[in-house]
Amino acid sequence: MDRMTASPARKVLLAAPRGYCAGVDRAVIAVEKALEQYGAPVYVRHEIVHNKYVVKTLEKKGAIFVDETEEVPEGNIVIFSAHGVAPVVHEEAARGKLATIDATCPLVTKVHKEAVRFAKEDYDILLIGHEGHEEVIGTSGEAPDHITLVDGPEDVAKVEVRDPDKVVWLSQTTLSVDETMETVDALKGRFPNLLSPPSDDICYATQNRQTAVKQMGAEADLVIVVGSKNSSNSVRLVEVALGAGARDAHLVDYAEEIDETWLEGVSTVGVTSGASVPEILVEGVLEWLAQRGFEDVETVKAAEESITFSLPKELRRDLRAEARAAVEG
Repeated sequence: MDRMTASPARKVLLAAPRGYCAGVDRAVIAVEKALEQYGAPVYVRHEIVHNKYVVKTLEKKGAIFVDETEEVPEGNIVIFSAHGVAPVVHEEAARGKLATIDATCPLVTKVHKEAVRFAKEDYDILLIGHEGHEEVIGTSGEAPDHITLVDGPEDVAKVEVRDPDKVVWLSQTTLSVDETMETVDALKGRFPNLLSPPSDDICYATQNRQTAVKQMGAEADLVIVVGSKNSSNSVRLVEVALGAGARDAHLVDYAEEIDETWLEGVSTVGVTSGASVPEILVEGVLEWLAQRGFEDVETVKAAEESITFSLPKELRRDLRAEARAAVEG
């Protein structure tokens, strides 16, 4: 074939880091360990993480997912999801005589504590996040009289506060960094003395995954993000890819959801996954692409991740007790 008319080499740019973050890993293991420790069924309030495959896999092992705490029969165990819950949910569990395991991501717990502290100091708290997201509902519940939700820059004009000199912003952890800072800048335009939280509330995993996508986005004709539609951080990765220069980007739960027409005229495909996605689903996408000529895989590395979180304290206590009993027995 004439070199001038040869089609360009097909390759895959594979983002790193991708997939499970420490908070998701901890939450999923918490459900698995609870099933081993206490036996099925174990009830979980809301999806433990926002991923279809993970939820179905845990259901097969005996987890029962419920929308509300009241759906859990009295005396059973209920696990709270990685997104966190409001204090009222803990009260509902106590009324129902439920044993609780709190699998809230420690980074979300940090935001909850910040909300409580600033409310005690009588600040108006502007929570940047998406209305209806479980994490936002949980954080808002910590100080409902002090928190106002700001769902993007377009919400800024209608924000009302008691004292413009005593205002602080907090954020949903899974937003894009750029999206959050755009809203913060707009808020600072209205409230020049707006206080920032003591630490950056966008989680490390969200930042790292977005940075990797930015690095590969400019080179990729197509970016495939593996993740579920109700996963905020996965949806953001599609937006970040397009913003970084990718010609096209799509969100899929499984390889079979990829439309072959997306590959027309494409020589470079970027692949990444949201923070609640197990690697087996990414491997499925890579195999699907390899079968269509995209066998060359190049890793785009944005950061090293070594963070791990210990299991919820309630579960650690019971596992330790079992271990002691086994030794003494």
